Amino acid sequence: MSKPQKDEARISPTGDVIADRIHDVACWERPTIVTRNGLTNEVYRNDCGIGASALAQVLYVSLRPGAISAWHMHRAQTDHIFCVLGAIKLVIFDERADSPSRGVVEVRLLSPARAQLVVIPPGLWHGLANLDCARDAAFINGFDRVYAHADPDEYRLPSDSAQIPYSFHLSAG
Repeated sequence: MSKPQKDEARISPTGDVIADRIHDVACWERPTIVTRNGLTNEVYRNDCGIGASALAQVLYVSLRPGAISAWHMHRAQTDHIFCVLGAIKLVIFDERADSPSRGVVEVRLLSPARAQLVVIPPGLWHGLANLDCARDAAFINGFDRVYAHADPDEYRLPSDSAQIPYSFHLSAG
């Protein structure tokens, strides 16, 4: 019989998530505004102090139940990710040679219930997974440059790549 292990703190007294963070990844958390006819969230403002001062392209992306979209990296493009439906796990890995957080894996759980815009600068591997096995999840992704059809700034690894010390397939957290 194994001995129970006490959980480490995961949330600070002010509600901040306690976790490893990657240098240059920024998060703009906004309260959900309850109105008489629904909910409202600010997704992006050019004066919020993080990310691009102007977005060049915005996508709406839907993930099927249990879907994993990993791994992606851009050499020039900055992503601005905002979950609009369901619950999504966003995992970021820093492989940049000159980064003070080289080798760090950052895991963020995204949901409209705690609205946040996550800004991922160039050079970071990232992947997303729909945490729900019964319903779609969706996010908005804004870019600081348009997609170049003739020369895409898209680099990919399989979701189970040994190059990244994280497994979507084995992780529960």
